[in-house]
Amino acid sequence: METIFIFICIILVATILQASTGFGFSIMATPFLLMLFLPQEAIQINIILSLIISTILIWRIRKDIDKMLLKRISLGSIVGIPFGFIIFMLSNITVIKLVVGVLLLLLTLLLICNFKMKATPMRDFIVGGVSGALTTSIGMPGPPLLLYFTGTNIKKEHLRATTLAFFLFIFCISLLTQILFTGTSILIWQSSLYAIPIVCIGLYIGQIIFKRINQQIFRLFTYILLICTGMFLLIESIKSLLQ
Repeated sequence: METIFIFICIILVATILQASTGFGFSIMATPFLLMLFLPQEAIQINIILSLIISTILIWRIRKDIDKMLLKRISLGSIVGIPFGFIIFMLSNITVIKLVVGVLLLLLTLLLICNFKMKATPMRDFIVGGVSGALTTSIGMPGPPLLLYFTGTNIKKEHLRATTLAFFLFIFCISLLTQILFTGTSILIWQSSLYAIPIVCIGLYIGQIIFKRINQQIFRLFTYILLICTGMFLLIESIKSLLQ
């Protein structure tokens, strides 16, 4: 019962964040799902639920999608996906999480100190590539996009819509890749099915929150989200390495 309650809380909070910011599900859910499931199971559950969330939300906000930006990051992700899968199969996932956690904290600190960057087609492509690699390696495509979009001051409406459209694309490819090369299980699909009602509740709450927050509060949300994720990955990685 305790495990079920923790699972419900993870999915609910992560879905609320996803609906209200365009990010949050993978960033919030994946580290905690790894506490309840094996890495392959946690990543596939995350991917399946992210696909469901993106599909539900994207129809209502499709007019806010930056189509050229979406095209560039999607092309970049196609290049990054195979590298991420190689990392997943051959590398130590604990070390990867440690590196990602440290980078998240350092880059978030730069953003808090008002570091800005100019968006360019090449940077869009590179960020998409990194996001694609992180999708198939640890199931978290969001951090590179969140850091980049926050640093370039993209409007919250465009950020949320473009990110959701990208997730719909990247997670479809990632799920197919995972199933083809590592397989799947009944537990993964059962857990995803049981989570759908929780996802619907989280989407409803998240939509209400999105309408009530301005750009400044939205940016503060992203900083907190990045710091919490970076700290969690860092602590969990150190604990795993010391065991």
